[in-house]
Amino acid sequence: MADQTRRGRWTRRAAFIGGGAAVLGGAAVLAARKGDQGGGHDAYFLALSQALRQAGIAHPVLVIDQRRLDQNIAVARETLAPKSLPLRVVVKSLPCPALIDHVASGMGTERFMVFNGAMLETMAARPGADLLLGKPLPAAEFAEILARIGPEPMGRIQWLIDTPERLKAYGEVAKARGVPLRTNFEIDIGLHRGGFPDAQALAEALALARELPGVSVDGLMGYDPHVPSMSDPQAAYAQSQDRYRAAIEALRKAVGERPLTLNGAGSPTYTFHAKGTVANEVSVGSAFVKPGHFDTSGLERHVPAAFIATPVIKALDRMRLPGNEWLSGPLNFMDPNTKRAFFIYGGNWLATPLSPPGLEFNSLFGRSSNQELLTGSDKVSLKADDYVFLRPEQSEALFLQFGDIALFDGQKITGFWPTFAVSA
Repeated sequence: MADQTRRGRWTRRAAFIGGGAAVLGGAAVLAARKGDQGGGHDAYFLALSQALRQAGIAHPVLVIDQRRLDQNIAVARETLAPKSLPLRVVVKSLPCPALIDHVASGMGTERFMVFNGAMLETMAARPGADLLLGKPLPAAEFAEILARIGPEPMGRIQWLIDTPERLKAYGEVAKARGVPLRTNFEIDIGLHRGGFPDAQALAEALALARELPGVSVDGLMGYDPHVPSMSDPQAAYAQSQDRYRAAIEALRKAVGERPLTLNGAGSPTYTFHAKGTVANEVSVGSAFVKPGHFDTSGLERHVPAAFIATPVIKALDRMRLPGNEWLSGPLNFMDPNTKRAFFIYGGNWLATPLSPPGLEFNSLFGRSSNQELLTGSDKVSLKADDYVFLRPEQSEALFLQFGDIALFDGQKITGFWPTFAVSA
């Protein structure tokens, strides 16, 4: 009898514990459920949708909002004005001749930073363009570029040098071609992506440059995009400036007091430099269109000005996973933003769904460059031929994937800007 009573107590206790575990487990499941993020286009994207429809655009297209672009230009101009700091336009981040013209005109500059041979050849044909390479190119490509552009632009181009070996190789090519070689030395001021690591290494390379016929040293380039990501950005910036200052001292000892290009910054840090810098110019490109990767400290006043627009090809009431249809129900329960399926025209871009809100990529279904799946909740009322908008994460390579850029003035599509030919 005692054993039966004891067994009864344990049975009730087990049931109580099991019930409690079930409650706790259920609570954990409910806590893990995502909220419904779905909705419709806001007034801005409704207007952009209408403009695209009126323009007859029914394929993926990159759109630039001209008003927002001009707002970003005004912000950059205002930011740099107190120190009268010149700006060098980064061509790879705005790979469209008319876009470059618009930004350069707005900023009052003819300084450009170029990153490959194809774009350099185009920019070298621009009268009066002051060109600085933003990365060191292989010596073989350097030779090919010289053969294509001829000697005339060489006085307007500074070639980036990151090692003594590259300096020697470039010097040999220039000597064989019978052209002068203007060089700019890349210095490592904290990014650790190559370049001369300290003042001593720089001084040794500068001594080598003096021995090479036809070679001049015209400045330094120090890139510091790591700064906003550091735990203490201000301290990181100060440290990078100290490194740059030491490099300048080594350069002045080697070449004396003459005009030099002391290039610094980049979109993530140009606002730091605007408050005080040892550089005498800053490079900016992406900040004018502000892709997603540039939602960083210092760029809060800049606004996104570029979007991908693409039509919905298929709008399904329910998302069903192929071969694992049974998972669709639990997935929909845990994340209501997976209930509906929208297959868009194209896809797999370096971009994030933006409008309507609540759209998600589906990692279980996978990515597609043909008909990308985006899922949304029942609150997303898209139908076939409606537009979806994504925000680019970068501008450089992505801008070359859509052909001509569509220009939006807030009400209509006003025209198109051709991009550069595709290049890496």
